[in-house]
Amino acid sequence: MTIRVEVAYAEPRRQFLRALDLPAGATVADALAASGLAEELSLDTAALTVGVWSKPVTRDRRLDAGDRVELYRPLKADPKESRRHRARREPRQP
Repeated sequence: MTIRVEVAYAEPRRQFLRALDLPAGATVADALAASGLAEELSLDTAALTVGVWSKPVTRDRRLDAGDRVELYRPLKADPKESRRHRARREPRQP
């Protein structure tokens, strides 16, 4: 039996989305290896956080049919600090 999953990664100027058929019981690590993402985009996928449908997971997590494996780039700025900075710059509205 096989399951169909997707592997997704995005940057501002390029994106990667690949559907894969994997054996039942495949893991996140199996999907990343089968996708060819690391080679195609010259990425060190081991250095990136992974998730399934926006929820961080470990690479040994077993996948279910229809799962979407996502790789997350590190944040360039802390969102809380960015909001504080904007709040200091923008005048308050009545």
